[in-house]
Amino acid sequence: MFKSFFGCTASPFDRSISTKHLFQSEAHQELIGRMVHVAENRNFALCTGEVGAGKSTAARAVSEQLNPTRHLVLYITDSDLTPRNFYYEVLHQLGIPPRFYRGDAKRQLVKALMDMYDSNRIPVVIIDEGHLLGRDMLEEIRFLMNFKMDSFSPLSLILMGQPELRATLQTQAYEAIAQRVNVRFHLPAMTQSETAGYVQHHLKVVGVDRAVFTDDALYLIHEYSGGIARKINNLCTSCLLHAFAKSKSLVDDRMVRVVLENEFLG
Repeated sequence: MFKSFFGCTASPFDRSISTKHLFQSEAHQELIGRMVHVAENRNFALCTGEVGAGKSTAARAVSEQLNPTRHLVLYITDSDLTPRNFYYEVLHQLGIPPRFYRGDAKRQLVKALMDMYDSNRIPVVIIDEGHLLGRDMLEEIRFLMNFKMDSFSPLSLILMGQPELRATLQTQAYEAIAQRVNVRFHLPAMTQSETAGYVQHHLKVVGVDRAVFTDDALYLIHEYSGGIARKINNLCTSCLLHAFAKSKSLVDDRMVRVVLENEFLG
């Protein structure tokens, strides 16, 4: 449909696009660099950002950069993650059938982590939606990072979530957990120029080497999206579909306004 009309080899704003082709703002580059550092040094990181800012995408980029013979990435996202579910999920990803009782599963994981440590392999546990974690799960994370009387850490752990996660860990009730954090980073939204660069870059990687959006259209896209990648993707895709339906090869600000009014602001 619109892909052949605009000369795209693939959907330019699809979230499945290879991380090799993703546009990276300066902040995204810094986040990825910090995550790699954490993964390689068995550290604990706290990464926050608004919904759709690109945290999970950055984590995907990190997992593809790490050496698979030395690192094993374990990605967990669960809106109702309990300690028991956490141990079960990690053990499943390690290929270990978990035992029924939480305490037994916990001991299984500790043994697995030690075996990997002795083999010079680093499990990199990435927990997404961290702002939804309850106190018991956050305390369990503290246990994992307080290994063998705090003498070393057998794993790398990256906790990602919305800004309220950072606010939660700043309270006195969670001070013991916050003190374990080695690296903190908040991923900001993209600037106006970065939003324009993002749109143009994603079109270019699918074979479109010409202007498809006018400068005024890009300005409106940034105004609506606030520089949030997911919002940019959704709006740009709708604009391309609208332009295709009207047989227009250039998306101007008038088209963006029509799409916003009909699909996003109603």
